[in-house]
Amino acid sequence: MKDRPTVLYDVPGPRARRRNVLWSVLFLIGLAAVVWWVVASLADKNQLAWSKWAPFFTDARVWETYILPALKNTVIAAALSMVIALPLGAFLGILRLSDHVIVRSVAGTVVEFFRAIPVLILMLFADAAYSEFTDISPDNRPLYAVVTGLVLYNASVLAEVVRAGILALPTGQTDAAKAIGMRKGQIMTHVLLPQAVTAMLPALVSQLVVIVKDTALGGAMLGFSELLASVRPMSANYGANTIACFTVVAVIFIALNFALTTFASWLERRLRRGKKTTGAVVGVEAVEELAAPGEHPDTRRGPSG
Repeated sequence: MKDRPTVLYDVPGPRARRRNVLWSVLFLIGLAAVVWWVVASLADKNQLAWSKWAPFFTDARVWETYILPALKNTVIAAALSMVIALPLGAFLGILRLSDHVIVRSVAGTVVEFFRAIPVLILMLFADAAYSEFTDISPDNRPLYAVVTGLVLYNASVLAEVVRAGILALPTGQTDAAKAIGMRKGQIMTHVLLPQAVTAMLPALVSQLVVIVKDTALGGAMLGFSELLASVRPMSANYGANTIACFTVVAVIFIALNFALTTFASWLERRLRRGKKTTGAVVGVEAVEELAAPGEHPDTRRGPSG
């Protein structure tokens, strides 16, 4: 039986399948050669010796002095940025959907301005501003600058995520809410946002992962004692084990982001399951509360009652 073309693509024939297998084999051989070259180069430079890796397994001081304090600073900066950027981004995203042209224009200008500036420049400007106009101590100023830069940039990106998520909902949701007398604010908070959260969750989590990783920019330029910045002093005090230090720090970053995405996946499944098994019921009392002041729903039924 001949292979028939599908809607999206043509099923490869025997020659195409053989060619795909050949390219796959060549790619795997090339990848294995690159891995072998990297491992051999590290071994030649004594970077795979046990003495380079032993401190992370036998010396608790490397964790107590360098890694754990730096990890604490990374988590604090990321957590503060998330807590501030999420509601601020949602607020700006809602303002971009306002019926008032001035409000919509101002919110759009703010979002586009901060979204267009690299987050590192925002951190540097924030650090200079705190140094010039505030009395924040030099020890705490890097944390403030990192959080400020991350909040301004990521809140602008999250605002676009929120706006796109709300606009992606069917217009019938808004029409149905208006039909029972809900005001625009009530429609946004009780109808649109709860439904848009599930659709926006993957994009929101991706941006939260970016926040965690971008804390490293503060260590590179502002002297913020975050996780990546701990590599240099560790390597200097433990026999120039730079590769081992970078590997351990990379694994910690992967674990942090994996925990964040795992929690988000669990939350998304829970939200979707809840929407499948339960439904919102609007009672008579709720309709009466949503009706215009002085107007009872029974008076709007018409002659048929």
